[in-house]
Amino acid sequence: MTINPDLQGRSYPAAEVYDVGRDKIREFARAVKAAHPAHFDVEAARSLGHADLVAPPTFAIIVAQRADAQLIADPASGIDFSRVVHADQRFVHHRPITAGDRLVAELHVDGVRAMGGGAMITTRAEIFAVTGDDAGTDSGQRVPVATTTSSILVRGEGQ
Repeated sequence: MTINPDLQGRSYPAAEVYDVGRDKIREFARAVKAAHPAHFDVEAARSLGHADLVAPPTFAIIVAQRADAQLIADPASGIDFSRVVHADQRFVHHRPITAGDRLVAELHVDGVRAMGGGAMITTRAEIFAVTGDDAGTDSGQRVPVATTTSSILVRGEGQ
């Protein structure tokens, strides 16, 4: 199956809420070798003006990839995940991610470019913290947290 060029301009709504916990921040910080005390010690984070542990900047990838999964799983996309190569990832932070945040992400397909038998797909995930959400869905007020931009190369057959 080839990549659907009509993906460009498509958006996927925010799905389930991702609850940021202290243990998740600590695990991620260890995994990426981020050693700042504000990732591990609440008092160190508070001394810097944060309400709780602060996540390393690349922590936003967890929420962004959950949003990207909607595109990959969309049968109309034509994406065979076994043929995907991650090409680029960028982050713009509007405020730090901290323990206690409840995050959602809307995904936007900003570009689809044919490349040989494959395609380069550029997506943008707008990540928000939500408040007032009792049911675990995106029903509360949204506060912008980060914007991630990702490019994936979907290799064509024989590549």
